Amino acid sequence: MSYRKNINDPVHGFITINDPLIYAIISHPWFQRLRRINQMAMSYLVYPGAVHSRLHHALGAYHLMHNVLYELKQKGIAFSEEEEQAAKIAILLHDVGHGPFSHALESMVVKDLEHETLSLMIMEELNSAMGGRLGMAIDIFKNVYPKRFLHQLISGQLDVDRMDYLTRDSFFSGVIEGMIGCDRIIKMLTVHDGQLMVEEKGIYSIEEFLVSRRLMYWQVYQHKTVLSAEMTLVKVLERAIWLHQHGDAMVAQDNELSQLLFGNIKKLQRADLELFCRLDDSDVISTIKKWRNHPDRVLSILCNALLDRKLFKLRMQNDPITLEELHEKRAAIAHSSSLSQEDASFLVFTGEAENSLYNPNNERINILFKDGKVRDISQVDSPLIHQNLSRPVKKFYICYYQS
Repeated sequence: MSYRKNINDPVHGFITINDPLIYAIISHPWFQRLRRINQMAMSYLVYPGAVHSRLHHALGAYHLMHNVLYELKQKGIAFSEEEEQAAKIAILLHDVGHGPFSHALESMVVKDLEHETLSLMIMEELNSAMGGRLGMAIDIFKNVYPKRFLHQLISGQLDVDRMDYLTRDSFFSGVIEGMIGCDRIIKMLTVHDGQLMVEEKGIYSIEEFLVSRRLMYWQVYQHKTVLSAEMTLVKVLERAIWLHQHGDAMVAQDNELSQLLFGNIKKLQRADLELFCRLDDSDVISTIKKWRNHPDRVLSILCNALLDRKLFKLRMQNDPITLEELHEKRAAIAHSSSLSQEDASFLVFTGEAENSLYNPNNERINILFKDGKVRDISQVDSPLIHQNLSRPVKKFYICYYQS
């Protein structure tokens, strides 16, 4: 008996699910939680349409993986049906370890654990629950499976993860600079000596892809207002933790977020993972709504800034923020708001944002030329990107409350 489900996606059109195991994974509550986690964290405060979820992205990446594997198979690249299924499962679950507000609160809710580590832990739990049928997918995700090109499609400089999120984030934010030719790139992919590569005629599509990444990073992901909102969100949780450590029992709520934030977890156990997999954006927002009237003025200021979109001023510049300016602004806030210098440190803070167009020291984008030679994209003469290809761009910022 055939099995087929169609999902209508606004970016890629119809996405077909024709595998009962994959449908069982999608139907699992831990995957369905991704519906309630915003793909672009607080970006909707700048781009109102950017309210798509992690589930949208996971399904989109799955769809692109399907398309890539189809194209590779047409070019004679050998892999089994089991390997194809495993690669699809791995990309479907590659972001399942994201917590509320995605990257904005990474390592905050569950201390010192990045989402990739949590994704792997969740995949291993699902593997146990599903009779060991995710073993190959886990090996591909961990990059220990012999056919390394399958992992490169999941995590690399030119993976289907990036292809989908650039296209999807551009679509929902309305920032057209992020639009890339996914179909063209996919048609140009091949495998040579076991490594994922791009055919020579795809060079211009890769240039467009890299430039779009940089434009999206500074125009959307690190837009100064988005950065202000996301750093304020971080300061909300930092202040709540500080209050709890100083004996404030009122800050703790009877929910999963408080258990993870204030539970002093040394090593994440199965029960803690279950707690984490019940968390989503709504838990954080509902807690912030309760904290907005907390007697601690600093916590109240931070919460109201987010809820009412009265965001902190953020100035970004090429040179580091001086300690003199930081101390002056903290002193001014402390004086005008009758706060201590320590309290003012939650309302005036600095940071830095960095992005490089391409880092050849990481997973490379290799170009396969017609004569059989292979070159890294950074070695290809290109008027668009070759001069500044791997040079990182770093900016420094100061963010502060204005009463």
